[in-house]
Amino acid sequence: MKIFSIGLSILASQASAHYIFQQLTANGQLNNIYRYIRENSNYNSPVTDLASNDLRCNVGASGTGTDTISVAAGSSVSFTADIAVYHQGPVSVYMAEAPGTAAAFDGSGAVWFKILDIGPVFPGGTWNLKQTYTFNIPGCIPAGQYLLRIQQLAIHNPWPAGIPQFYIECAQLAVTGGGSKSLGPKVAIPGAFHDTDPGYTVNIYNNFNNYTVPGPAVATC
Repeated sequence: MKIFSIGLSILASQASAHYIFQQLTANGQLNNIYRYIRENSNYNSPVTDLASNDLRCNVGASGTGTDTISVAAGSSVSFTADIAVYHQGPVSVYMAEAPGTAAAFDGSGAVWFKILDIGPVFPGGTWNLKQTYTFNIPGCIPAGQYLLRIQQLAIHNPWPAGIPQFYIECAQLAVTGGGSKSLGPKVAIPGAFHDTDPGYTVNIYNNFNNYTVPGPAVATC
């Protein structure tokens, strides 16, 4: 019984060693966990397979049971994790317009455009590691339903000895107002990240003097 208890303690410690983006703030309101964010089935474990469809919104995440929130183009939104992000690595935010409803959209195809990159600050290579990341929805995008995807790429275990870890969640938005600009470049996920990308393979502990966040350039209105 004692051995079993120790085993459970170890498992609990391992489970709590990561983080997960559970809450969305929009229209000035911090919402309940997973109300507008698709709940995944692997708790706070990362995705590591660059060829997996799980890179879109995480393992087991779908629109079933997830509400879609109405937000104005240009307005502020936030993703909040259960604990502060602490593995070194960049944060990126992507959007993809759904052909119908956000709830029914699986994010397939070359549909994702990036609206935010948060990389390290040089000199020193320090990372902006927080529990909540706040940004604005582009004011020029057309009204419609979108997936909003946050991605934190943990590169604290340098490749190839360690595999970088993707911490991902998707929220469902109905964007109102806005304009008529189709932002790009648009990429497919999976397909946007490669094990040859400098931002994926970099060793942050050795001659770390510059950094390029993986994925496309940030779209601008």
